Amino acid sequence: MAEHQKSSDRKRSWAEPYKIKMVEPVRITTREERETALSEAGYNTFLLKSNDVYIDLLTDSGTSAMSDRQWAGMMMGDEAYAGSRNFYHLEDAVRKYYGYKHLVPTHQGRAAEHMISQILISQGDIIPGNMYFTTTKLHQELAGGTFVDIIIDEAHDPADLHSFKGNVDLDKLEDLITEHGPDKIPYVSIATTVNMAGGQPISLKNLKELRKLCDHHNIMIVHDMTRVAENAYMIQKNEKEYSDWSVSDIVVEICNQTDAATMSAKKDALVNIGGFLAVNDDEIFDKARNMVVVYEGLHTYGGMAGRDMEALAIGITESVDYDHIRARVGQVQYLGEKLIDAGIPVVKPIGTHGVFLDAKAFLPHLNQDQLPAQSLAGAIYLDSGVRAMERGVVSAGRNPETGEHNYPKLELVRLTIPRRVYTQAHMDVVAESIEAVYANREQITGLKFVYEPEYLRFFQSRFERL
Repeated sequence: MAEHQKSSDRKRSWAEPYKIKMVEPVRITTREERETALSEAGYNTFLLKSNDVYIDLLTDSGTSAMSDRQWAGMMMGDEAYAGSRNFYHLEDAVRKYYGYKHLVPTHQGRAAEHMISQILISQGDIIPGNMYFTTTKLHQELAGGTFVDIIIDEAHDPADLHSFKGNVDLDKLEDLITEHGPDKIPYVSIATTVNMAGGQPISLKNLKELRKLCDHHNIMIVHDMTRVAENAYMIQKNEKEYSDWSVSDIVVEICNQTDAATMSAKKDALVNIGGFLAVNDDEIFDKARNMVVVYEGLHTYGGMAGRDMEALAIGITESVDYDHIRARVGQVQYLGEKLIDAGIPVVKPIGTHGVFLDAKAFLPHLNQDQLPAQSLAGAIYLDSGVRAMERGVVSAGRNPETGEHNYPKLELVRLTIPRRVYTQAHMDVVAESIEAVYANREQITGLKFVYEPEYLRFFQSRFERL
């Protein structure tokens, strides 16, 4: 069935697999209004008011549109403090579609990251992973660990066309195990897909090889499954062995290679709030169930209302539907291909949840100390009211020992597409704005910090033009 559908995709045009029932008006601002708004926000797009944004591509986290069935499910919310029936619906969905044994609900993904880090990591531990993610890495560090990047080298090259740039370099992992010993590595942290690399997937072949290596050394694999369905779709498209598998079956196969998972349900699972920790080990589950009562809420709601758990259970089902995931990734790739055709430097191949502009190539006259990705995100907003976000030196933070900036190889601006929110016409507007900014790129000046918080500085820092 999957092969037949994909064959048809190449021959015929397609449209979104839904029709619009409700609309939300957006405000179109003038250039002068945007200049004022960006200045007041300290040139940080995170500090802009949403009322001043035309097309919001800041994030796909909690910004997707829920379906009529999800909204109907909200009316079925059982708001009992203990034992809500919606929890058991969610637990059934997690077991059916992901295969994990135990569920601990949380208000969003970073709460699950906090719990698994505190449970598994001891002072001085090493946590290898396929590229860092900001909140994941911070929770690992706060628990006493040190993150080490073991992603393949191709992931750090925006122009490389490797189909699975989220893959783990097994030799790098072997070297770490030899250097530190398996007892100092509580788990390997694996993301599907890899956000900071440009939404790049990991292959099942690589994941199964990783599973074999970790079993040999008795090391766990913890899965950041925020966008697992999108990763499964890319496996179906690009890994021949699985071309006839359904997206749903590939998702289960991915999860079967791992021992535990953190989930920000605000992405793949199509809800505006929510997440969970899923584990197979009974002892870890017992610790997490105890911890969630301290930090989040009772183990049968964990920071979510019953109605939110019901919407999430339905959203998990919808997330693995072929028509949905094909259109979701297809819209991202539509925008990416338009920008590539226009000669705009982007991360290739196009990923699954957003298009990532290569700010180093876009603004070669700015060095990383001049914060080119942050500057570019501001320039795009000024041109059209499109809000994007920085994924470069600002997001990478500082070295805790030296206090100096971390300088990632990738200096990116992320154009993140919410699910079921915008039309292809919106993507055309975005592409035209990027082209206009690129044509005048030499006029873009850099930025400097004027305020910087201690943690996750990209959220709240403020800047001034150089």
